Amino acid sequence: MTRGVFISFEGIDGAGKSTHIDGLAALFRGQGRTVVLTREPGGTPLSEKLRELVLHEAMSPLTEALLMFAARQEHLVQVITPALNRGDVVLCDRFTDATFAYQGGGRGFDWAILETLEQLVQHQPGEAHLLQPDLTIWFDLPPSVAAERLVQARVPDKFEAQPLSFFEQVRSGYAKRCAQHPARFAQINANQQRDAVWLEVEKAVLSQWVNLSANGPA
Repeated sequence: MTRGVFISFEGIDGAGKSTHIDGLAALFRGQGRTVVLTREPGGTPLSEKLRELVLHEAMSPLTEALLMFAARQEHLVQVITPALNRGDVVLCDRFTDATFAYQGGGRGFDWAILETLEQLVQHQPGEAHLLQPDLTIWFDLPPSVAAERLVQARVPDKFEAQPLSFFEQVRSGYAKRCAQHPARFAQINANQQRDAVWLEVEKAVLSQWVNLSANGPA
């Protein structure tokens, strides 16, 4: 059986990820693929409970990072790895890069410790490499623009309530992570019209699976 496809979507809130996740899901389903839509933190009953703690409870940066990776461990074991083994397409709203961006960039937490936790959680038995997305689509948007989009959208969680300077650091964290893993990152200019953003998303996917539009993903 062909291994599945794993695509993560990254960016600060207000960058417009959700609309394009749904569009890409429809594109893959149109090619006859089974699509699993999921998110981080979350994706399993336990991981969703941990999500609520992370988003709303005050805690130390280390506790925050540990909870993020604990939720990710459950997510990988229960949802992502089985789906990939079945040959499904997994579209995940945020993955490990978000932890480096928010906890490493925004919180200023030790990058090396995050890398150690990444090794611990994402190393699959019998595999030489860490389990990472095949493609990470980063919706890059100036934090000031994101803030304007989110005004009165909903009651902010503890991250969304952070000052603009926090999100500038988050953006820097994403940029650092992108520079470390350029082969799997597609940096999308999210500060443009929705149709233009979608064209960039589609181009990024087609660059990985050139026959998607004709025969389904390779």
